[in-house]
Amino acid sequence: MEIFGIPLQALLSQLLLGLVNGSFYAMLSLGLAVIFGLLNVINFSHGALYMMGAFLAWMGMSYLGLNYWVMLVLAPLLVGAFGIVIEKTMLRWLYKLDHLYGLLLTFGITLMVEGVFRSFYGVSGQTFEVPELLAGATDLGFMVLPNYRAWVVAASLAVCLGTWFMIEKTRLGAYLRAGTENPKLVEAFGVNVPLMVTLTYGFGVALAGFAGVLAAPIIQVQPLMGSNLIIVVFAVVVIGGMGSIMGSIVTGLGLGVIEGLTKVFYPEFSSTVLFLVMIVVLLLRPAGLFGKEK
Repeated sequence: MEIFGIPLQALLSQLLLGLVNGSFYAMLSLGLAVIFGLLNVINFSHGALYMMGAFLAWMGMSYLGLNYWVMLVLAPLLVGAFGIVIEKTMLRWLYKLDHLYGLLLTFGITLMVEGVFRSFYGVSGQTFEVPELLAGATDLGFMVLPNYRAWVVAASLAVCLGTWFMIEKTRLGAYLRAGTENPKLVEAFGVNVPLMVTLTYGFGVALAGFAGVLAAPIIQVQPLMGSNLIIVVFAVVVIGGMGSIMGSIVTGLGLGVIEGLTKVFYPEFSSTVLFLVMIVVLLLRPAGLFGKEK
């Protein structure tokens, strides 16, 4: 069976592969949306922290002999701790200033982090083995799906939906939202708003670290792995709506699928289709698909 001259098997294969890429887009854009939506900071260092998560996992396995599952938990915690240090020593002084200052600071952090890893490991990639439990593949009939890629989609969806539920449907999430809009009022109820803000930034960058660990067995771990991806992720955040949690999740997954299908119908256009979608959305709805119009 063919659709527009394309075999259905090839179409479904690219659809699933696009969903895998979309899972990374959703995870990374979710972290950016959390940080911007709750702290009003444009975190340009997100790609470098994604790379740091992958490298920390690789280092833990290579130097310390720890397994993948330990590093899947430990690496994001370490990235989150690094983010907390950044927030407490640098970012917190910029909250009341223009967004540009936060953007410049996090861009500088990106250059420093990438430079440190590049000085130790160069630009060549490091091999990261798929964990034994997720090795192999499953025959779906129309394609053979690697088990690890299926795990990436499942883990990303679980973390993304869990984060959305926590922020939008729990008391903690209500405190977070209220603390960014009226911190003095929330502090009057005994809530430590500065600590809450610090932990929120740490959590947002930990999501980037988690995505880095998930990506490590699929792509080579190297210092510039987040540089190109962060531009795409910013496009996802803009299309979904700056600060919109659900917008980031839905848009990330959807654009990954669109990119995958474009590779079937018009491969030369696959690297630019996301930015064309962004242009159209900004022209028709400047606040993004899920953003709130002011």
